[in-house]
Amino acid sequence: MMRTKTLLVTLLSISVLACKQDNENELGPPLGSTTPFGLQAPYYFPVLEVPADNPLTNEGIELGRRLYYDTLLSTNGPFNGRSCSGCHHQSNSFSVPTTGRAVLPHVNLAWSRNFLWTGKVSGTLEDIMRFEVEEFFQVDVSVLQSRSDYVRRFEQVYGEETITQELVAKALAQWFRRMSSANSKFDRYLMHTDVLSDAELRGMMIFQTETGDCFHCHGLPLMSDNSFHNIGLDAIFTGEHQGRYLVTGDPSDLGAFKAPTLRNIALTAPYMHDGRFTTLEEVVDHYNSGVNPSPTLDPLMTKPGQITELLLSPAQKADLVAFLHTLTDEEFVSDTALASPFR
Repeated sequence: MMRTKTLLVTLLSISVLACKQDNENELGPPLGSTTPFGLQAPYYFPVLEVPADNPLTNEGIELGRRLYYDTLLSTNGPFNGRSCSGCHHQSNSFSVPTTGRAVLPHVNLAWSRNFLWTGKVSGTLEDIMRFEVEEFFQVDVSVLQSRSDYVRRFEQVYGEETITQELVAKALAQWFRRMSSANSKFDRYLMHTDVLSDAELRGMMIFQTETGDCFHCHGLPLMSDNSFHNIGLDAIFTGEHQGRYLVTGDPSDLGAFKAPTLRNIALTAPYMHDGRFTTLEEVVDHYNSGVNPSPTLDPLMTKPGQITELLLSPAQKADLVAFLHTLTDEEFVSDTALASPFR
């Protein structure tokens, strides 16, 4: 009798344990079970600042990734049926070929402090994500709340049963910090693991000296100074072409736009805020001989004597374009960890 009772207790214990394991498999990792994520960047990158209340974790990044690729983010908003990825394709360094307006790439924004072409939003990634969630997509959190998978993921990452726009913004900020690009041919050259061709080296010297003047606004390592410049696209400014002025109301900001990163620039055509140039050759031609003088033209655009031409030879222009191609990070645009989780 005693042996039978012991056997029954043992079988019951095994059954309970099995049910518990099945339930855990269904529900996923337990609440609060997150793994810290250490973002790797070359030694010459600035120190990454991460808010104490939104530390990088594998689970937080994965949650942000799903939100980035999920059309549910825009349900009942002005872009119903669109996801972030709808306008930001990985193969184009998370930008997209378009006409009428160039799409700024989602790359290395973790080190930015000014966002959008005009700097309409400044601060941290959490700040720009709040804008995206509250104003741009107008995220309906009730839609996410109705999905048990999202409820579980938000509970796991943030310990909250109720999904809020603030938490959605935080999760997206984690994902954007993960979207770092630092393995171009030029990076490998700087790390002494690759070599540049003669043409690329000549182009680098043009880029990094007064010959091309590129480095002032597009310096290492982010290839953007995160500031605003009137680069002489127009002489008269109306509508959206007024640029930074639309945010500050300062007449000295007329025609100024954020200097975009040149990382992966060969993949992010068209160029300039209005997408007016379709090739890198056209961009170089503009700087070489197409700058339009105006009262707010950035002084960096002129040589002594108010000359606005670089006077590069055809060979020098070709070398400069060759160097710009070394800024392409093939790993960034093919990394499956950055691709859609829904494939």
